[in-house]
Amino acid sequence: MNKIVFTGGGSAGHVTPNLALIGELRQAGWSIEYIGSADGIERGIIAETGIPFHAISSGKLRRYFDLKNFKDPLKVMKGVWDAYRVLGKVKPDVVFSKGGFVTVPVVAAAKLRGIPVIIHESDITPGLANRISTPLARRVCVNFPETVKHIKGNKAVYTGLPIRPELLAGRGDKARAELDFVRSRPVVLVMGGSLGAKSINETVREALPELLADFQIIHICGKGHLSPELAGKRGYKQFEFVSGGLANLMALADVVVSRAGATSIFEFLVLRKPMLLVPLSRQASRGDQILNAQSFARRGFAEVLEEEELTGASLLGKIRLLYENRESYIAAMQGETGGNDASAAIVSMIKEEAKAR
Repeated sequence: MNKIVFTGGGSAGHVTPNLALIGELRQAGWSIEYIGSADGIERGIIAETGIPFHAISSGKLRRYFDLKNFKDPLKVMKGVWDAYRVLGKVKPDVVFSKGGFVTVPVVAAAKLRGIPVIIHESDITPGLANRISTPLARRVCVNFPETVKHIKGNKAVYTGLPIRPELLAGRGDKARAELDFVRSRPVVLVMGGSLGAKSINETVREALPELLADFQIIHICGKGHLSPELAGKRGYKQFEFVSGGLANLMALADVVVSRAGATSIFEFLVLRKPMLLVPLSRQASRGDQILNAQSFARRGFAEVLEEEELTGASLLGKIRLLYENRESYIAAMQGETGGNDASAAIVSMIKEEAKAR
């Protein structure tokens, strides 16, 4: 029986694409295990699948000065040892890495064990963890054609993003009934990422009276960001995090307001959902979300609202514009291939590496 170890964590975007591949490989009879951090979001997500999970030490790789920068390299070194022991016990044929700081020790340990590694990079420009890991990998799958030029060593393969099949089978009518929404008013889905987005949450709630005059709002606001004052408000439903019922909520949505994390926006693309993207600013990130959003805007899939321009009035105006012109965004997305093609391509690549080994 073929074996594979998956790794990826720190945010849901570094875990959920793995789930699409896990489903495909399970059907093919593969044995699957997962390596992640002890306190990362990946542990809870993977627990729901019943896949064996191995926690390792993980240090954050920062681009700015912090006293923890002196301690975290030791955590990374311990993580390499932890992963080396796990891989020696599991003896996988392949390691698949989706990104996040926890993956660096796993990729390094796989290289020491002589186990082939395949990486997936979601953003236009590779993140720091994947930049460190790329020299140790056999191939690097990418979402954007623009990314190929950023990957050295002729390792890049343009695959797109693997999408969980269950996302394509969402039932909007079921979500409407559960939320007690009416059919006569359109639905806006607001997502700030798995960790929430304070500025988006605050602005949506500031504009809520005007928004509710025209729309119904599904607000996934992140852990600890629920507003008790708005509980039970007609036409507005808030959630900290949604897992099992997300496909139904996405199916119900007419338009989406979101950060520009690559996993989320490619899921919206496959589902043909017009997007208003509010990327993280360069002050709060390395600027990858800005590039992602600009790429989608150029291709006619989305409107973009910069964080610095985010106000109740600007948000309301952009949402109205997006909804009024929704058919043009949907038409632009029609030519894009779905996530099933990405999953099939990557699974084929995984099988090739296992066979070659």
